Amino acid sequence: MAFKGNLETVVELKSSPEKFLNVWKCQAHQVPNHTPTNIQGVHVHEGDWVKSGSIKIWKYTVEGKSEVFKEKIIVDDEKKTVTLIGLEGDVFKIYKVCNITWQLTSKGQGSLSKVIIEYEKLNENVPVPGVYLDFLGRITKEIDEGISKE
Repeated sequence: MAFKGNLETVVELKSSPEKFLNVWKCQAHQVPNHTPTNIQGVHVHEGDWVKSGSIKIWKYTVEGKSEVFKEKIIVDDEKKTVTLIGLEGDVFKIYKVCNITWQLTSKGQGSLSKVIIEYEKLNENVPVPGVYLDFLGRITKEIDEGISKE
């Protein structure tokens, strides 16, 4: 049984790739406002809100449990990707690796977002992170809804 893998889903967005990327680049502090039932807060641990490579700590709820996730963000405007490299947090109780990527492509007036979780389980008894992929799909849709109204 493989301990490493990728899970992915595709979410259709009303917003352009640039607008969605901009949320992560410049307005990550607004993400909890767009999806308050899923994400309760975020703060900068190192760096700032706009610098790629900054480290943030997120407080969120998945399957009714409050958790935290410390990550380093990498934004690539040319490739239209945002990657959150997991550093610490609750997911690391069962996963050795947990990185999240949004790959955006234009589609009409909106875009498509491929959401990818790269993971490595600590042991064979750990499930694939499907609950986290569902969570990321939900927040992607809710962020899109919020920024589409702006």
